[in-house]
Amino acid sequence: MIVEYIFLWTSLALIICIVIASIRLVAGPTPPDRAVALDTINTLVVASMLSLGVAYFEPLFIDIAIVYALLSFISTLYIARIIEEKEVAK
Repeated sequence: MIVEYIFLWTSLALIICIVIASIRLVAGPTPPDRAVALDTINTLVVASMLSLGVAYFEPLFIDIAIVYALLSFISTLYIARIIEEKEVAK
């Protein structure tokens, strides 16, 4: 019972960190800063999905978190490639 509350509080802390990273995403002065903020948000979303999956005993959350992490990695690579092409073109 207490373990469930620990995971729920952990998820709440991760959501607060997501809000802070979202501020950095909007206010980032350069595109690489925004890309790092987006990658941070994706990582925090995966961590919160895992935490909620453990708290509610839902293995589906864990499966979704794994797929989301894979898609997040691919999107980060794509964004890095776009940023690199723009830097080379300058």
